[in-house]
Amino acid sequence: MADDDLGEVIVETVRNGPYIKCSAIHVATGREVSAMGPVNEPKAVERVAIAKLRRALETGR
Repeated sequence: MADDDLGEVIVETVRNGPYIKCSAIHVATGREVSAMGPVNEPKAVERVAIAKLRRALETGR
């Protein structure tokens, strides 16, 4: 996945029962964040993970 302002981001989704875990990795820095949510809302969980990655890159944490 390529996000215009983030650059290249790898997104991985893993199901665990009624939940999914979505990890987003910023290729240039190796920074990784994840988000969990209901399995029936995978795109919403992905949006949360991307937003968390954006915040992590802005704050440097």
